[in-house]
Amino acid sequence: MPAFKQRPPYQRNDYLHWIERARHPETRRKRINQMIDELTKGGIYMGMQQELASPRS
Repeated sequence: MPAFKQRPPYQRNDYLHWIERARHPETRRKRINQMIDELTKGGIYMGMQQELASPRS
């Protein structure tokens, strides 16, 4: 959850709507797993490499 909350609001919304739009439970599970994997690894957003932002003070 901390990694999710560190993402910008547009990325959090993108992930949630993308998962919500899945028609089948298997697809929903696959998307959830992808999101968790990307959040765990960092630097990846929706399958694309992202530059890690510097921490805000």
